[in-house]
Amino acid sequence: MFLTPKASDQDKQAPIVDSTKRGTPQPPPTTHEETTMPGYPADLLSNRSIVKRDSFAIITPEGRVINTIPGIKDAQMTILCSPKIGAGFVQLIGKLGPTAHTEFPYGALTHEEAFIYVLDGDVELEVTVGEKTEMLTQGGYAYSPAGVGIGFKSKNGKEGRILLYKQRYIPHPQGLEPYAVFGNINDVPFRDYDGMANVHVKDFLPLEEAFDMNMHILSFDPGASHNIVETHVQEHGAYIYEGQGTYNLDNEWYLTKKEDFLWMGAFSLQAGYGIGREPFSYIYSKDCNRDVEI
Repeated sequence: MFLTPKASDQDKQAPIVDSTKRGTPQPPPTTHEETTMPGYPADLLSNRSIVKRDSFAIITPEGRVINTIPGIKDAQMTILCSPKIGAGFVQLIGKLGPTAHTEFPYGALTHEEAFIYVLDGDVELEVTVGEKTEMLTQGGYAYSPAGVGIGFKSKNGKEGRILLYKQRYIPHPQGLEPYAVFGNINDVPFRDYDGMANVHVKDFLPLEEAFDMNMHILSFDPGASHNIVETHVQEHGAYIYEGQGTYNLDNEWYLTKKEDFLWMGAFSLQAGYGIGREPFSYIYSKDCNRDVEI
């Protein structure tokens, strides 16, 4: 039994997807739902979010508030996930204003590694990691190794949204060290996920043991699903940017859709189906390539 309200009629009117384009999500539109509190309520108060501390959470747009993040200016930032809920990382989403910039690098403490992704919009974002600077547009991203941090500055005065992420870096036992990475995910081809031609994945960071984390895009064609209900030591933070899905979280099924954020803790049962008439796609984090300390 689904534990969330039925999707609205508007949600059900998704356009039919050209089968030749399934598994190749297009960039999200530049418009999006505001996550600020605009004034008096327009209807009865409701919220689809579900929080099971130390296990999983679904954070939906209607309950989000703006958080002040020291050093980030002209940007409406919302903390989506943090250790306060049981996660081992921090993830934020931010709407950038015309003069958005950092006064000092984000995620620059000696134990912090960080990641930035331009989710949507027309912003041209100058991003600096250490001594390297590149211009990011929609789909652009950058990774900072521990102790360096990420600085950014809007260069064209256009709006856009970003995802920011940081976690505690775990050194490699043989001294292998990760390095700064820049790219644009639109330039990275999809590959089949676990041998399934209707589920597709992209990797943001190199698949090298030096890195103790990665970011991926997972995209389901309509009707596609995971091949098992997973139980694993890794945890995930997943931002849905396209479509609708139903997700098994600790053996309960929940309806999810574009703009929802999912946190899945270690060993939390998890699996998803793509539903509706367009791909179901999200960008998600993963800790990897390290043994467990005891």
